[in-house]
Amino acid sequence: MLLASGMNYGVLRTIPHMLGIGIGFPLMVFLVGIGASKVFDVVPNSYLVLKICCTLYFLYLAWRIATAGKPNTETLTIDNPQNKPLTFLEAVAFQWINPKAWTMALTAISLYTPSGQEIGNVAIVAGAFVFAAIFSTNIWATLGEKMRRIIHNDRSRKIFNYLCAFLLLASLYPILRG
Repeated sequence: MLLASGMNYGVLRTIPHMLGIGIGFPLMVFLVGIGASKVFDVVPNSYLVLKICCTLYFLYLAWRIATAGKPNTETLTIDNPQNKPLTFLEAVAFQWINPKAWTMALTAISLYTPSGQEIGNVAIVAGAFVFAAIFSTNIWATLGEKMRRIIHNDRSRKIFNYLCAFLLLASLYPILRG
């Protein structure tokens, strides 16, 4: 998603999306570590609801990627003002409805915190994800922006956007399969 956003909107306009990931996911890890994951135990159908919400949100995001407007490479803006990159809150929300993010958060907490799950240990694990996000989000968005040099005509841009949308939808397969 960041690759497509960097390509279509540039790194500067993708910063809110990057910050949403960089803050939203570590916050999720922290809250999972202090007990938010218990919701799945208390409300068994909550995971099914999460999968449905995730699928619908992925469909929406894939549509936004596939229909992103033509980038203006001189000003790093988008020619179609109705298309815009994800906002900070949309990127945060994406973390919370993504079963893959839940799986990673639960795994990180269970592997890297002692059984007592002291708040300090949980904070260290969440903090590690902040640093990882700083590097990874910048790499993906910058790579996308650099791809503008290669993908500079409408046809190749549309193919790129459709491919990114397809890959996002394909990532639903493990979630929907079981």
